[in-house]
Amino acid sequence: MERTYDDRMFIDTFEHEYTWLNGFMRNVGRYPKNPAVLDPETGSKLTYSDLNREANRLANALKTDGVGKNDLVMTAIRNCPAFAVTYIAPRKLGAILQPANYNLAAGELALLIDHNEPKVLIYSANTADTVVRALELCSHRPVRAVLCDNLENKEIPAGHVSYEDYTAEESDEEPGMEERPHIYDEVLRLCTSGTTALPKSVPVNDINEVLSAHDIIMQYPMNMTDRTLNMTPYFHRGACHCGGPCPSFYVGASIVTMRVFDAKKTLKWVEEYGITFLTGAPSSLEMLSRQQTKKPRNLKSLKGIITMGAPFDRAACETYLDTLTPNIYNGYGTTETLWNCFLRPYDLPEGAGSTGGSCIDDEVRIIRAYPDKKGEPDELIPKDGETQGEVIIRSPAKGTYSYYKNKELEQEKFYKGWMYTGDTGTWNERSHVTICGRKDDMMIVSGENIYPTQIEEALNSNPKVRESIVTGVPDKDKYRGEVIAAYVVREDESLTIAELIAYCSAHPMLSEYKIPRYYAFIDEVPKTATGKKLHYKIRQQAISDMESGVLRRKD
Repeated sequence: MERTYDDRMFIDTFEHEYTWLNGFMRNVGRYPKNPAVLDPETGSKLTYSDLNREANRLANALKTDGVGKNDLVMTAIRNCPAFAVTYIAPRKLGAILQPANYNLAAGELALLIDHNEPKVLIYSANTADTVVRALELCSHRPVRAVLCDNLENKEIPAGHVSYEDYTAEESDEEPGMEERPHIYDEVLRLCTSGTTALPKSVPVNDINEVLSAHDIIMQYPMNMTDRTLNMTPYFHRGACHCGGPCPSFYVGASIVTMRVFDAKKTLKWVEEYGITFLTGAPSSLEMLSRQQTKKPRNLKSLKGIITMGAPFDRAACETYLDTLTPNIYNGYGTTETLWNCFLRPYDLPEGAGSTGGSCIDDEVRIIRAYPDKKGEPDELIPKDGETQGEVIIRSPAKGTYSYYKNKELEQEKFYKGWMYTGDTGTWNERSHVTICGRKDDMMIVSGENIYPTQIEEALNSNPKVRESIVTGVPDKDKYRGEVIAAYVVREDESLTIAELIAYCSAHPMLSEYKIPRYYAFIDEVPKTATGKKLHYKIRQQAISDMESGVLRRKD
């Protein structure tokens, strides 16, 4: 198509130079002595210049191992400086980073390794036992397994190498990229839950990274003077992109790392390090509020707290506004699309419970939901705050509308430029969305999406179990949001709940957060006439069974 001007230089520059890595490198030049990473647990600091040199050393080590264009580097790393380095280094080679959930069970991690075939696997010492077992179970063999962040002084497993030894002899000069980058190159592959033990792999391209950073920088707003701390793991998109390495390093801000969330430490570090933004789940805010009430800290540096994963009710919101900060934000979205609705401080506390309105570059709609087909994107339900439909998202800036090696799921989830979330909700005259539930049977435990199928398969593999059905129930401690309740039909009447607990705790396909917290024996699983399990019915029953004591608690 002929244009009214010569567009060749624009296209060439935009498509090849408008990358996240170039944004980071601009800040290396602008703010070389400014802190990029602060690690209170070790007292260490990486300036932008330090971080770039360390990323170069790792990139050169990866290059020595043959990592290049479109090769995959998988990590299982807690929130620490090593995560920041691995976030940058693969991009310098045109490679792809896949940050895996370090809480996965060994069997789950093995499936992820076989599905994605990483050339190099880098993991923090706390996951060493799981990684070793996973590598025994999987078929694919990475060229290298590298142990980092070894605060526990853990012995290096046979055949693996320490991060220090891996990078010790490497140059801190730029490694040089053999192929010119493009904004549509995949640079990041995130994991999200699925109906099976294999997490879905979500490709994120370079322009997604840039525009995701822009979204967060604009929403907060964020600048190079800010310091952020994430209370949830960086392997989540919500942590990585909402105040984590993606926007922080793109704008020139600092990240403060915390390996395991601790409310007391968080408040202490806000005071000592002048943290301006905290990001976490609503349960994190609950713990912060309790601790701040118990032992108040000076939180005057805080510009805001951002929460995701679930709404909070008005009473809780008012408490947080009073005890923590008047600037609380609540984002709603998916791994595939980042956040797409945003509840801002001026919406609170009146808007508590909803997810707010669409983000600036996104569109969120609620359409008619059908049991056997997709609703069309233009089949809008009334904006009356009562009628329920399915939530769909249009977010071309922050997602690729794809899954890695999963065409069937792509066809199910993506349609006519929209993502069909499976969430049900209502919206009002301001187009503010309130989430009501799920079209499917997904549960949300500690911010992780979990489907019952995998847990039921694990339970059913016990020879003393004939059949099972699981559901989510409210967490009485309010830390996890939901916990899992398992109903079991016995094949062998000698089976006890204690045996079930031990069996699930040792199962190689069940991460710790997927292990049921409540158990009960039943005579039969409720089903439809065609044999489909009625999860909604068992969910209703579980609430009363908790109150009456029929469900026995694990801990």
